[in-house]
Amino acid sequence: MPLIIMCGYPCSGKSRRADELKEYFTQNTDRKVHIVGDEVLGIDKNSVYADSQSEKNVRAALRAEVERKVNKDDIVILDSLNYIKGYRYELFCLIKHAQTPHCLVYCLTSAEVSTEWNRARETGVQYTQEILDALILRFEAPDSRNRWDSPLFTIQKEDTLPSEAISDAIFKRKAPPPNQSTQSQPLSSTNFLYELDKVTQDILMTVLESQKTSVPGDLISIPGATEKIALTRSLNMAELRKLRRQFISYTKMHPTENIGQLANMFVQYLNKSMH
Repeated sequence: MPLIIMCGYPCSGKSRRADELKEYFTQNTDRKVHIVGDEVLGIDKNSVYADSQSEKNVRAALRAEVERKVNKDDIVILDSLNYIKGYRYELFCLIKHAQTPHCLVYCLTSAEVSTEWNRARETGVQYTQEILDALILRFEAPDSRNRWDSPLFTIQKEDTLPSEAISDAIFKRKAPPPNQSTQSQPLSSTNFLYELDKVTQDILMTVLESQKTSVPGDLISIPGATEKIALTRSLNMAELRKLRRQFISYTKMHPTENIGQLANMFVQYLNKSMH
């Protein structure tokens, strides 16, 4: 049945709102309500969010748990940061595949409020300030113009939760129909879009940084790629971003199961595009 995705900064009230939703649906429907979140996995947030691979594993575990819980009868609430737009798109693909509606509840706070609420927590469950700041910096806010972020409910700390409107959004809307794009990308590739975005962005920054000390004719080594970029001319940020957008658009239409080859594929694309 429906999936409700919580989203927001660390310490923005997501778990409190998730509990409010669970209470509302328990009292007003006869459906079971499952909350899936970091607490269920029993993770140490500071160590997980300090390591990209550990964080990736946690996201995959949460997604797998959501996939197991989603059925024709129950309500699933995913209570986690869900701060990466590519990950939210993967969840959207999941609900399209499962043929069930979804909505996004965005707990909007300022960095100052989240910091204050974090400090009010017990020491053992606080984020370190360094991790908190890093997560806030990396946060990709939802946008209702994106179909994977819609319908979107933005809740500020003083707002009353619009439980009835959220209920209507998940019970009175039809499930999005499956289409070729969601069917062509295997659900096992849980981190495909995230890796595509991250790998290409990292390569762009490496090229820009390397150009400061390189001249045409040099070979630029790229972390994670066996192939090198043959620098035939200088590339500015605008051109690199355009090439990145083109590569991402093509790769989304032709996703690969071998995520480890994304870096080499983008290097090859850049080499061809520079000539």
